[in-house]
Amino acid sequence: MSVSVVLGTQWGDEGKGKLVDILAAEVDVCARCAGGNNAGHTIVVPIGPEKIKTTFSFHLLPSGLINPKCVGLIGNGLVVHVPSFFAEVDALQAQGLDCTGRLFISDRAHLVFDFHQIVDGLKEVELGGSSIGTTKKGIGPAYSAKASRSGLRVHHLFDHDTFAEKFRRIVEGRFKRYGYFEYDTEGEIQRYKVLAERLKPYVIDSVSYIHKAIADGKRVLVEGANAIMLDIDFGTYPYVTSSQTTIGGVCTGLGIPPKKIGKIIGVVKAYTTRVGGGPFPTEQLNDIGVYLQEEGREYGTTTGRRRRCGWLDLVVMKHSCLINGYDSFNLTKLDVLDNLEEIKVGVKYLVNGEELPGFPAVDCIHYLLCRAPS
Repeated sequence: MSVSVVLGTQWGDEGKGKLVDILAAEVDVCARCAGGNNAGHTIVVPIGPEKIKTTFSFHLLPSGLINPKCVGLIGNGLVVHVPSFFAEVDALQAQGLDCTGRLFISDRAHLVFDFHQIVDGLKEVELGGSSIGTTKKGIGPAYSAKASRSGLRVHHLFDHDTFAEKFRRIVEGRFKRYGYFEYDTEGEIQRYKVLAERLKPYVIDSVSYIHKAIADGKRVLVEGANAIMLDIDFGTYPYVTSSQTTIGGVCTGLGIPPKKIGKIIGVVKAYTTRVGGGPFPTEQLNDIGVYLQEEGREYGTTTGRRRRCGWLDLVVMKHSCLINGYDSFNLTKLDVLDNLEEIKVGVKYLVNGEELPGFPAVDCIHYLLCRAPS
């Protein structure tokens, strides 16, 4: 099959970007299928005739763009904050990575606006001590609007009058829900009129594009964002992202039928990390956790937040394998464990002495014990 997929097997930050960078050297199209600029991949590669090592940070754009012959596609399943899109493009260009003519956005992708980001913060305040710990990039509110059929998509930008009318109505609805917050509605409408013109060359019918690429025998690599334990259905709900981060999200986020998907590669970190709130059975709130943070340089690419750290969790891995059906694994950061005298691995969850058959749907972290082999 011409479509390969790279997915996160844990809570994200497994090192997917590095593998995508390696594989992208031999593909024609690198596509993203879900999420937004809440994801983050850091890649260090030599650039230019002098081969100077350069650090690139990707948030919304497919990291396969490092390969100058690879086309980057932002699929319909993503939510796109247009100013952040251009900020990322401009930053890459300034570092010597030219994306001209090889970066496209689906006309069906939903839009994230600044008011979504404001609402994201307001929702976290409402939750108080039960906050999710989002990146406050507006991803959740944008997906909520999509699900409630009140969102705006990329194609709406090109009918300015209709866009302006819908935009005003949506913002007024947010004022009614959250109370008035400072926001220049008319200024934003004019801002997006200008942005729409700049965005137009990037916008395509992504379904037609990717199916033509497959039919022409081009090699397509799908770059997953986040990971299965942050999936809206199969993750540690509600401490999850707002999209499908599994193999199912590849189909719905790009319009690719399952039969077109070939190899599925799961990226596994040799220990476990996560950011934000929520269950983390093997978390080490001790010197081991600090060691993993520092030795593994566990800080978020997008937010700079310190990641929570713990041992490898094989219950999570089994759950991950059942749902995504990996063909192979890419094990990362094994060298971080080199200096530890003892390495533990979570192998089962016991509740009242009984082993659970899999990762539980309920948040039973307060009475859940994770056992490690002796």
